[in-house]
Amino acid sequence: MKIAIIGAGNLGVSIAKGLIFSNAFTTLYLSKRKLEGIQEFSEYSKVTVTSDNLEAVRNSDILIFAVQPTQLEKILHDIKDDLTDKHVLISTVTGFKIDRIESIVGAEHFIIRSMPNTAIAVGKSMTCLCSNEMGQKRIAIAEAIFNRLGTSIIIPENKMQAATVICASGVAFWMRLIRATTQGAVQLGFDAKEAQELSMQTCLGAASLLIESGKHPEEEIDKVTTPRGCTIEGLNEMEHNGLSSSLIKGIQASFKKINNITN
Repeated sequence: MKIAIIGAGNLGVSIAKGLIFSNAFTTLYLSKRKLEGIQEFSEYSKVTVTSDNLEAVRNSDILIFAVQPTQLEKILHDIKDDLTDKHVLISTVTGFKIDRIESIVGAEHFIIRSMPNTAIAVGKSMTCLCSNEMGQKRIAIAEAIFNRLGTSIIIPENKMQAATVICASGVAFWMRLIRATTQGAVQLGFDAKEAQELSMQTCLGAASLLIESGKHPEEEIDKVTTPRGCTIEGLNEMEHNGLSSSLIKGIQASFKKINNITN
């Protein structure tokens, strides 16, 4: 696959790292106005860095847009005359809806929206996808790309805002939980490095257990909570202090904010 990433910022670089890590391309173009931060990628075979979006578009079939919403409209106007019937447009831009993209480049193009997260850099992203009518013919290509960089699911476009909160913002939510667990482990006597290792690996194990077993979290919780035991004591204390409620309220607050920003 001949892929171009238009906008090699934090997310674009994460996608590039994931593509390089999984060897998921024939050629890869990374486009950014200032090349200082991405020049190191030119050392990889079959990777080209450029500040010229048109160069990237003309030499690629799959275009992944990872820019700010305010930048995307101008970029689409700039490249639309160079788009061919082979190009697949994949936008990672929050709140920039498919019909808005169609209004600029035309509904005859394959247009796909994706919402990955920064774990894509290590091949562990949860990516949500949706498309226009034409894009349905090529959405399997997007699935193939993002399944090599983690896991993907296809959802209706009207759920993309919620997916952004759960999957993209969600990485930060889980990081904060890991940090809090690390702080608790330090208070119990572990040094900081040991505490973080314990927290990270336990989090990974919990998620992996649910993925492999397909069970509900409460089924696995029941296995480690014994009558009058330390686990149920800790869980109940957390719930008395609003653990689940705080998480849910935080998710709702993020969802409200994202709708205010993009509406």
